[in-house]
Amino acid sequence: MFVDFDGTLAPIVERPDQARPLAGVPAILGRLAARYARVAVISGRPVAYLAEHLAGADGALLIGLYGLERTPAEGHRTPESDLDAARWHAAIARVASGAEATAPDGLTVERKGLAVTLHFRQAPGLADWTAAFAAEQAAASGLVAHRGKMSWELRPPGPTDKGTVVVELAAGLAAVCFVGDDTGDLPAFAALRRLRAEGLDTLAVAVDGPETPDELLSGADLVVDGPAGVISLLETLAANGAPAPA
Repeated sequence: MFVDFDGTLAPIVERPDQARPLAGVPAILGRLAARYARVAVISGRPVAYLAEHLAGADGALLIGLYGLERTPAEGHRTPESDLDAARWHAAIARVASGAEATAPDGLTVERKGLAVTLHFRQAPGLADWTAAFAAEQAAASGLVAHRGKMSWELRPPGPTDKGTVVVELAAGLAAVCFVGDDTGDLPAFAALRRLRAEGLDTLAVAVDGPETPDELLSGADLVVDGPAGVISLLETLAANGAPAPA
């Protein structure tokens, strides 16, 4: 059972640092982890943020920055990071500093260590400026620009994404479910389709909302209504196990 965080377990908010999971989410994840072979939150957030706000989700793996960070190994306090991606820290810091120095008022720069996200939710008129800045910085730095909900994110190039994480975590399982709401979740849906072709039972769940991309909705096996719909689904699975196919 694999789930996204923002827009899935937590409502979309004006400022990224204000995002919080809905009440009871850590306990629900803990119950799922006691019932299912593997439970993970796979998010664009740093692992430290997930750990802070999902405290009590015992047994659930925390996968941050689209797979570039992992839950700390047993006996360690700091998250495990992708060593190839780690060499991009300086380039990411330069992009973040450039955005902070030149962006018009209203842009929020979210430093994530191995990524930087430029949010224009509080200033929708900056959509074109943000897209142009992200493209310019990607060309100059070698980082890759990714479009998100009212945002652009720059992160290291490489094959790691939510799809590669889903495939990795699905090893040895007979059935896999992923729940997401944004373009960053499309690789996970694609991974589920490949796994299904290989004989696994899969379920792609899209979280509907005003900004959910049509491509995600059309690729889903099941659509739920916002984070509240996600919680209802997870509570059902935690209590009763997987529902019978319709």
